[in-house]
Amino acid sequence: MPTHHVGTERSVAVALAGTLGIAGACWVVAVRQMSGMDMGASTELGSFAFFIAAWVPMMAAMMLPGAVPAVSRLVRADGRVLGAPVFAAGYVAVWTLIGLAVYVFYEPHSTTAAGALAIAAGIYELTPLKRRCRRRCRSNVRSGFQFGLYCVGSSIGLMVLFLALGVMSVTWMAIVATLVVGQKLLPPRAALDVPLALAIVALGILILAEPSAVPGLSQAM
Repeated sequence: MPTHHVGTERSVAVALAGTLGIAGACWVVAVRQMSGMDMGASTELGSFAFFIAAWVPMMAAMMLPGAVPAVSRLVRADGRVLGAPVFAAGYVAVWTLIGLAVYVFYEPHSTTAAGALAIAAGIYELTPLKRRCRRRCRSNVRSGFQFGLYCVGSSIGLMVLFLALGVMSVTWMAIVATLVVGQKLLPPRAALDVPLALAIVALGILILAEPSAVPGLSQAM
């Protein structure tokens, strides 16, 4: 096997291990920051400093595993492991900007609002914009910031679901993170994507009809 190829594959392995290691560490930090804060739909965000200190590791934990294919492609193209942290930083920076918008516009809300947002999130999963952004998120993108913009378009419906049901809920964080990573790693398939969208819509309808059926949603209502 050529020495160059061996070196490139070693760089890829190092970059992926580093990316996943950072994501794992951020899970620990995020869970600690979120401890005791989950009040379902009526969750308060706290001070700006507290929220950002929770949001940034939260996004790194949820989103970096799904960036593994993009990081792998980048390092294979450049042959340099140092491109990976720059790419990841640009990616997380986009989600940090989303966090600023969340802090400005988010308010504790009723279960009715949570149900309506869940339905909207499910419908978004079926839109052409979602499909287009998801495809671009799986294409060759050299900039972490640009990759982040595409992935916001791909994952924003799932993030709205997260915000609606419990922005400080570790359980919902894990569920949404799993869906986000799955959609990054798997190509779009109607056999999987349509049932998921319909399940999210059905969850929203359930919340509207019987909010107590969703554990933790209305703790402080």
